Amino acid sequence: MIDPKSNTHDYNLRTEQENLAYRNLALYTMKQRMVRLAGRIALFVMICGLSFVILYPFLRLLPLVFNHLKDVGTPDIIWIPRRFSIQSFQVAQYLLFSKDSLVMVKSLLYALTIALIQTAMSAMTGYSLARVDFRGRQLVFALVLLTFVIPPQATLISQYLRFKDFDVLGILRWLNGRSVDLINRPMSLYLLAIFGFGLKQSLFIFIFRQFFYGIPKELEEAALIDGCGFYGTYFRVMIPNAIPAMMTVMVFSFVWNYGDNYYVNYFHPDGPYLSIILDRTFQETQFDFIKSLAWNRFDILSFNTFTFDAIKQAALITYLTPLLALYFLIQRRFVENFERSGIVG
Repeated sequence: MIDPKSNTHDYNLRTEQENLAYRNLALYTMKQRMVRLAGRIALFVMICGLSFVILYPFLRLLPLVFNHLKDVGTPDIIWIPRRFSIQSFQVAQYLLFSKDSLVMVKSLLYALTIALIQTAMSAMTGYSLARVDFRGRQLVFALVLLTFVIPPQATLISQYLRFKDFDVLGILRWLNGRSVDLINRPMSLYLLAIFGFGLKQSLFIFIFRQFFYGIPKELEEAALIDGCGFYGTYFRVMIPNAIPAMMTVMVFSFVWNYGDNYYVNYFHPDGPYLSIILDRTFQETQFDFIKSLAWNRFDILSFNTFTFDAIKQAALITYLTPLLALYFLIQRRFVENFERSGIVG
């Protein structure tokens, strides 16, 4: 016979075990949720902290550039301007655009042209180093990396002398009896980009080399079977697949060449470049000139170092406006393409 007490005892034991298992599962689930919640809180705090560190300089600029210039330097004004004004932008824009109202457009066109040249030449060079098997390929790639490591100041004198007395294998001297002086002409900057010595161009070649190196060889083999030659494979197969790397290189090249005042200052110092104008306008030696201009043209009678700094920062914001607009337009696509460009490979 079956003992009813034994069955009841077994049932109660199973019930207690099930309740214990449910409690342990509930505690484990709650623990996992608390860990995830703590991780999210920590990540949120870290992002907020990094965002504050990055945005802090811009936040400090707001009460400076949007404040009335008579109130600049007042100790009790920290975050909110006492009297909202755009006087600093008016003075800054007059200083930047009084001689040439299209200087920003010319600077943007120059940066875009150099970016297109650097992207095209770097793509061809990177493809050759990644896919074309020729003798000395690794040596050429090592030299490309060496030009990235060597500071540009080390090659500046030789480049300057070469453009000062420019000749191509003695042909120009044979035809005209003399060489050509390319200093203070935009052609010198274009030639640097064409022959791979432009601003940060060795880095661009490296990016393209890494990207093309990671593309499967089956694509080239399929293109050859379909009748594409070397150039057809490059332009019809490789270039369409290299859009992420091309966009990454073009954005970097555009931003760096727009803000360059090193190469342009040596090879084309009289050119219409906003970076040079910004650098020359707000040197310490120009303090008295800007002070007299503010007095005579804008009726700013109170002028000190804080006023000078406010006008300078307003000019800097004006200068960065195209780059900020570009970032907000393409930031999501740029981050995605940057991850696929092979720069970390």
